[in-house]
Amino acid sequence: MANYKRIFLDGYSYYITIVTHQRNPILIQNIELLRKSFQASKATYSYKIEAITILPDHIHMIITPNSAKEYPHIVRTIKQYFSKHCKQDFYEHLYQSNSRHKEGYKPIWQKKYYEHTIRNERDFREKLEYLYLNPVKHALVENPEDWEYSSFFQK
Repeated sequence: MANYKRIFLDGYSYYITIVTHQRNPILIQNIELLRKSFQASKATYSYKIEAITILPDHIHMIITPNSAKEYPHIVRTIKQYFSKHCKQDFYEHLYQSNSRHKEGYKPIWQKKYYEHTIRNERDFREKLEYLYLNPVKHALVENPEDWEYSSFFQK
């Protein structure tokens, strides 16, 4: 993983997964704050959210940034805004390493996130299907259309 290089290709969409620290299920409880976090990122960066599903402890999304080099900044802005405004009650019980604490991290998000450059229409459909079926996979609902924290009906 140390040699991992992100790919930056303008005009492409990116499938991104962001996970909370220790999979703490705080996102749905803080859905309005999460929405504001996205608004903060959109105030600075230009991108389209092609699809999104928010689960209690992680987010799957497909975004198309105007400039590919901006997607790490988009993710960082979302995470930083949420972290800055999240009430301590939601994360104070979690352990975090001394190194994370010294670096000023709150135990809200995993440091890394997953990113995949979508190469073609088939790849897009596969990621879209995975994204929308994820609440079913996690036994939160029986049908993707029953999960209210996704863009399923806004397709």
